Amino acid sequence: MNPYIELAKFMLPKEISESFDLVNVEEKVVGAERILHLYLDEYETPPENRSDLRPNGFFPEALMGDFPVRDMEVVLHVRRRRWLDQHGGSVSTDWTLICKGTRYSKEFAAFLKEFVG
Repeated sequence: MNPYIELAKFMLPKEISESFDLVNVEEKVVGAERILHLYLDEYETPPENRSDLRPNGFFPEALMGDFPVRDMEVVLHVRRRRWLDQHGGSVSTDWTLICKGTRYSKEFAAFLKEFVG
């Protein structure tokens, strides 16, 4: 395993690092601002360990902000898996990764609420 990717996993919220694979890390510069982009794919584990489901790609990527790192904004690119049941219905794991009413991780939103108000 790439040691840099392993190190980056320590910076992720626990719920994400336990259920998503970090597939890419990029630094992008926009003007004078540096942005760290972390790309995550949900592990290929069916919801509730059901054996009657078959994989059907990913839902559209969701973006969320997380704690800054070394003066860089951090953006998580999260792709959740989609599964099909025997009747062709779409099934997925129910994640609540983003704080309601924001585009931030739950942990980062709680931090901002406590210290900023």
